[in-house]
Amino acid sequence: MDLLTLLAFTIAYIVAVLVPGPGVAAIVARALGGGFWSAMPMIVGILVGDLIYLVFALFGLAAIATYFGPVFVVVRFAGAAYLLYIAWQFWTAKPGAEQLGPRAKEPWIRTFLAGFALTMGNPKTIVFYLALLPTVVPLDRPISALGFIELTAIVVVVLFAIGCGYAALAAWAREFFVSPPAIRRLNRTAGVIMASAAAFVAVRG
Repeated sequence: MDLLTLLAFTIAYIVAVLVPGPGVAAIVARALGGGFWSAMPMIVGILVGDLIYLVFALFGLAAIATYFGPVFVVVRFAGAAYLLYIAWQFWTAKPGAEQLGPRAKEPWIRTFLAGFALTMGNPKTIVFYLALLPTVVPLDRPISALGFIELTAIVVVVLFAIGCGYAALAAWAREFFVSPPAIRRLNRTAGVIMASAAAFVAVRG
């Protein structure tokens, strides 16, 4: 794929990922409540969802995504419900001296699935891949294997870099909260952010 196309896609994707949305909110909330590494499964789940939409767009499967619209509605609400569950855990957490975060350590797979479901039901992601992507990447001809690898690499690098950046900043901020009242406020802030992300995912169709 030519350099100009790759550059245009990279810029467009960086802007799309940088703009705060439910994905960023979920990553920040997770890192605020449990630290940097607790947000990593969320980032990976969001990445897998993005890659699926990339495949949909590049290989002409937008029609399939539209056909299975009801499935994505179910996924969206399931993801929103789980984010609300995490938000409730943060809100009701009783901080001790040992750590910040919700009462129980969330299994990796659950956090991963929450990030995946969030992305699959996120209108911002759908619009980018199925509407905006064709404006920067020519899809009127079959994409080569090299072109697919290049675009996939851009998605992986950009999303990981920005997602980890948001998580690192949130984890750094939480280190300033050491007293139980401050920890409680931080947990509740994380809960509100997570609940807001869930509401955004559920409401935006």
